[in-house]
Amino acid sequence: MSTKSIGEEVRRRFPRLTMSLVMAIIFWIISAVVPPTISDLVIPGLNVNAGTLVGFIALLFTAIFLIRALSDALILSDIVTDIIVKRLGIREERSSRRAARDAIYIIIIILVATALYPVLGTLGNIGNTLTTVTTYVALAIILLLIYDIGRILYRMVEQKAESVADRLAKMAERSKNRE
Repeated sequence: MSTKSIGEEVRRRFPRLTMSLVMAIIFWIISAVVPPTISDLVIPGLNVNAGTLVGFIALLFTAIFLIRALSDALILSDIVTDIIVKRLGIREERSSRRAARDAIYIIIIILVATALYPVLGTLGNIGNTLTTVTTYVALAIILLLIYDIGRILYRMVEQKAESVADRLAKMAERSKNRE
């Protein structure tokens, strides 16, 4: 993706993500607040409690908006992952090397975080807070790197599958031409 298309993608998806999350929260609140207020009503013909129906419909809309938000969030997370990985100094190189380098970074992060725990623990109350912060920061970076490894492996498998599909198509065409 070029810089211009990344910016356009963020400008398009971030507002949609925000609105989808806001709508999901609104419908979730409706599903929690409205059904108890109308639980005594029964919808004629359906013989269904009105509170149950309204709660179900509101939760259905909540799920729809969450799924829409998830699709936008996945695209934005790819963009953010690319930016953060580049800022960490990991260059775009052969995929298998990059995945191996990400795995090495994960091991280093675990070792550094583990080595910091005893040192931070000696600082008293602030040390406990710093230990917790260190844990969450290390976890966030590790999850980001694992996600990057997953994307790399997915691309590698996808390329191999396309290569095999191309070979099979060529073999099928040759077989058809012989007949």
